[in-house]
Amino acid sequence: MPRSAAAFGARPAREAFAQAFGYDNGLPFSGATQSAPPRTGRAAAQFFMRSLAVDLLRELARHGPQPARALANACAAMPARTERCLAQLAAAGLVVPAAGGVQLTAPFDFLSADRIRVALGAPELQIEVVDTCPSTNSALLAGSDQPPALLLAEEQTAGRGRRGRRWICGVGAGLTFSLRRRLRRPAREIKGLSLAVGVAVARTLRGLGAAEAALKWPNDLLVGGAKVGGILVETRIQADSVTAVVGIGVNCRTSPGIEARLRRRVAALEDFVRPLPSRNLVVARIAAEVLRALETFDAEGLAPFRGDWEAMHAHAGQRLRVRLADGRVLAGVADGLCEDGGLRLRTRSGMRAVTSGRVVSSRVAG
Repeated sequence: MPRSAAAFGARPAREAFAQAFGYDNGLPFSGATQSAPPRTGRAAAQFFMRSLAVDLLRELARHGPQPARALANACAAMPARTERCLAQLAAAGLVVPAAGGVQLTAPFDFLSADRIRVALGAPELQIEVVDTCPSTNSALLAGSDQPPALLLAEEQTAGRGRRGRRWICGVGAGLTFSLRRRLRRPAREIKGLSLAVGVAVARTLRGLGAAEAALKWPNDLLVGGAKVGGILVETRIQADSVTAVVGIGVNCRTSPGIEARLRRRVAALEDFVRPLPSRNLVVARIAAEVLRALETFDAEGLAPFRGDWEAMHAHAGQRLRVRLADGRVLAGVADGLCEDGGLRLRTRSGMRAVTSGRVVSSRVAG
């Protein structure tokens, strides 16, 4: 997941990363305790921690305006650390001063497994919401293969995109979640899965009202030409199957100063979808479409998605510069997808297939 504070490819300074999540120097607040949901399994338990930011928001939602010291006591946190976290929440626009203390700026849209379950209507899917974890993908990869699972975090402290790039998402500003499903598709064909998932998410965003939702090869979601989300697929291979974990990040609301910090344009759903639905409804809609895409991909591969992906390609027919995995830059005109999901480029020396790389610039072909 990666403005509402989300961007694959971001490389924020440590201080910026800590500030976005309400942590000091990137470390969990004093007195943090593990809190693993009961069904995630022992291997994944190490990933779940309490979040001071989420604790404070929950306390304010339950009991209304309170002094900082009362909040520190309720959350079992040091007063100075609580003050710093409240300052960060205020900078994010989530809390404001009130008589005798602080209060929520507006009702906070907490994630709820029960509400998502009702909206999604997938009884076979294990759904968990945690306050914070380093990475929802890592947590699901560490768990068992069955049943299919959906894991969401209010706060992700070490979210990442392709090639280990950071994904930044402020508390309540977006969605960071992962879906796990076992696939029977041959492992060599799984590399096209992120493209199929991209089609599913872009369809959902368009259905919600973001009519300009588009796809950037290989795993970015754009709206109005700016990044609104991203996808990261990771796998664990067994003898007869592949466990795929699909990580998705979507910006719902804009976080102050994020564009300056990332030095790029970013987008948020609130700018294109009005009124913006609850995050629980948004994630349920996305998850439902992605689950259907996973079933289709498992049965038929990438082929059913290629046409839609090419129709939603943000850079179709444009001249691109692509930085390859070995650092070289290849220039050419985007000409659709290869059968395996590689990007086809018409270059001066002929048609080239890019299977690993990153689009660094685009312009109208002249």
